[in-house]
Amino acid sequence: MIFFKGRKAVIATKHKKEEVIAPILEKKLGLICVTPNELDTDLLGTFSGEVERSGDPITTLRKKCQMAIKKTGISVAIANEGSFGSHPAIYFAPVDEELVMLLDDENGIEIIERELSFETNFDGTDIKSVDELDEFAHKIGFPSHGIILKKAKDNFKGIIKESQSIEELIENYHKIKSVDCSAYAETDMRAIYNPTRMKVIARATEKLVSKINTLCPNCSIPGFSVVDGQKGLPCEMCGLPTRSALKHIYRCYQCNFQMEKEFPFEKRVEDPQYCDFCNP
Repeated sequence: MIFFKGRKAVIATKHKKEEVIAPILEKKLGLICVTPNELDTDLLGTFSGEVERSGDPITTLRKKCQMAIKKTGISVAIANEGSFGSHPAIYFAPVDEELVMLLDDENGIEIIERELSFETNFDGTDIKSVDELDEFAHKIGFPSHGIILKKAKDNFKGIIKESQSIEELIENYHKIKSVDCSAYAETDMRAIYNPTRMKVIARATEKLVSKINTLCPNCSIPGFSVVDGQKGLPCEMCGLPTRSALKHIYRCYQCNFQMEKEFPFEKRVEDPQYCDFCNP
């Protein structure tokens, strides 16, 4: 994209996220990506709990970008923030939500994209034996995916993070277990130790690039995107409005130009199976 082609961009990461983010940005936007040494994004919070995440994900993303800009003097920064937990609608299913932000400090541009994925090994369990530890390790894909050991779920003292083999993992379990052999094992969600998460970050970055490549028809600033929607696509059988999208509303965050797009999914009617009247 001409707007960013040839410009430097700093990727605000401590955990090798540039390995999946940089190739996409360089190929599709023409950015020249760099990663600063000793940028400690863990100061803003850690997945394992030693440092509490005090801000919401968007605020944390912005702070990461600002940290990287301040450290390097480069005006374009990209950051990622992940959250893990239950799906908002399917409560028993764990999900990975990845946010990616591009902040162009020189031009006052801030663009964010989101990817919500069921593709995650996010998990944690109490351990009372080597057999239980071995079972958990197999379940989450160790050693390609890391495991964090704690004395207990909410005990953040003496955490052991970087076991490289099942033998080392067992040895570390014996070091940390209590007198009744209990310990807590959880997946290491740091990107460098979680290839599954890296894939989701890559997909979020691809979506971010698509949004960046959509220019405002009024002022040509990147990031013209959907900010709202209107339900009401008519049922094919009865003609009554359904809950499906009738239109999307696009808005430019820079000049506030707004545009509506009817039938955003190229459908003018909805299947009766999704109609509350035909299929209550």
